Amino acid sequence: MFAKAFRVKSNTVVKGSDRRKLKADISAAFPTLSAEELSELVPNKEELNVVKIYTHKGDAVTLYVLHKNPLFFELEKQLYPTVYMLWHHPVLLPAFTTWPPVLEKLIGGADLMLPGVVVPSGGLPNVKQGDCCAVTLVNSGAPVAVGTAAVSSAEMTSLGMKGRGVCILHTYMDHLWGLGDKSSPPPLPVAENEGEEMCEEDEEVNEEDEAAEKCADVHSPGAPHTNHVCGGVEELSLAEHVEEKEKRNSGEGEEEEKQEEEKQDDQKTPQERMDALLFQCFLHALKSKVKKSELPLLTSTFLRNHMFSCCPSGSQLDIKKSSYKKLSKFLQAMQQQHSLLQVKELTKGVESIVEVNWKNPQLRSFHILEEADVEVVPLQDGGGETPYHPPEITTVYSVSARTEPLFLDANKRKGTILQPAEVRSIITEYIKKNELVNEHNKNYVTINPILCDCLLEKSEYQEVESVKWDDLFSRTLGRMQEYYQVVFPGQAPMIKKGHIEPIDISVASRGSNKKVTLIRNLEVYGLDPAVVSAALQHKVQASSILQPIPGGKDKVMVQIQGNQIQQVGNLLLDHYQIPRKYIQGLDKAPKGGKKK
Repeated sequence: MFAKAFRVKSNTVVKGSDRRKLKADISAAFPTLSAEELSELVPNKEELNVVKIYTHKGDAVTLYVLHKNPLFFELEKQLYPTVYMLWHHPVLLPAFTTWPPVLEKLIGGADLMLPGVVVPSGGLPNVKQGDCCAVTLVNSGAPVAVGTAAVSSAEMTSLGMKGRGVCILHTYMDHLWGLGDKSSPPPLPVAENEGEEMCEEDEEVNEEDEAAEKCADVHSPGAPHTNHVCGGVEELSLAEHVEEKEKRNSGEGEEEEKQEEEKQDDQKTPQERMDALLFQCFLHALKSKVKKSELPLLTSTFLRNHMFSCCPSGSQLDIKKSSYKKLSKFLQAMQQQHSLLQVKELTKGVESIVEVNWKNPQLRSFHILEEADVEVVPLQDGGGETPYHPPEITTVYSVSARTEPLFLDANKRKGTILQPAEVRSIITEYIKKNELVNEHNKNYVTINPILCDCLLEKSEYQEVESVKWDDLFSRTLGRMQEYYQVVFPGQAPMIKKGHIEPIDISVASRGSNKKVTLIRNLEVYGLDPAVVSAALQHKVQASSILQPIPGGKDKVMVQIQGNQIQQVGNLLLDHYQIPRKYIQGLDKAPKGGKKK
């Protein structure tokens, strides 16, 4: 459950009345605890915190923390002790024993399977299905995991010690353990009746080989087998396994953990991702943008001038897509659940941030990502980020059926794509070869039957006997099929039929006569709409979103609040170096002038 990082929702001090209720709940869940032990666990005067968290799977869990160490966690109204608590009360729960190599699998999120359980001489502990139980290691009495029994003890025996034994909830070295002081298990004595007999008949098989084989079967489904050997073959101590795990974490483990986190991010819903982005920008803004001298600070100013500027490149901050929907609700949650700031309505209907809790642990431990401070707008291109270079756009022409006779001597058939200069050269060569230059005026070309069929209208057949050179070329291009060619640096040319669509910038009205600016056809020029949207959001401090274009396959338009044509034009012309002739709608920018 805590194999991956969790999100803290709130952290508050337990009040007196709640302490009494908590003490009663602990006593009911664990009746073997004496009154003195309960008083130690829930002291009246020492600071006891209740921390509400969400696990990576979305489960709501309540933690009870004393002296910075979580002692209990509550899941679905059921209390469970942590390893920190069990190290002081090791016999609080019935415990199953396993081999040290198995611990690594449990830390990774696997459950304890029955083939990996060491059966003591006195038999298995007596548990019912769903009972809370602990897991210890051979030669150590300190519990290293907490979970619930998958089946009863009687069923474990009747199943021949095959299948799932304990559903693991929490382990030593998981993220819940990491919330505390990260201490190691103490050297506690092993229970007297604990032996080292394996669950299968040891008389029929070699004990060492069987133990190693069974330990390898404990891994989670799909995980690779380990080469650890259990029992008398090669029994590693817990400290050695911890050291080995730390070494792996410093190298390949870090890469694997990053991949797991990225995979987990992909599994989040869009709303959960927006909540995480909102919280990240909020902490970033508080830590690096807001100064004490600015307080009180209007919440709208905080969003526009601070939070938007902290949004990472390529991302869009849109509160409406989060679970909070409104800024006021988000800030209220930050105040009540995280105690990060105080918001008050200093003027009727206008909220301001009046205080920031600079000592809050979440705020102090927040690491600012350098990417969010980069001003250069990158363009995603395959394997990484490369600076955007505008494409080279040219008009080209295809030989049509009507003009094909003019190009046969140059071996250019119907459908051949030619540059305008190539067309001019071929036509010039054709005129000279057929001696069609007018003898009296070399600025004119005499029309022969082929030129007549290819270039003249029917009404001109009897009237036009010669044309100027420029008219000849323009008529030729006019009878050919027009294409456009787009060439990006380092890429093959893209040729498409017709005219290239310009980037269209327009202003539309939404509800309550609010203006929004719409930008279309960015993809034609190799621009990523998401990157442009994020750049505009950062530039004008207004929210922006992406919307699919009806009927446009894989095309989206950028929508940003307000009439931002001037700012959009500056970004496209100055930063992206798009020629003005390929931008449509710049004339609709608001005119400057003094307001009367």
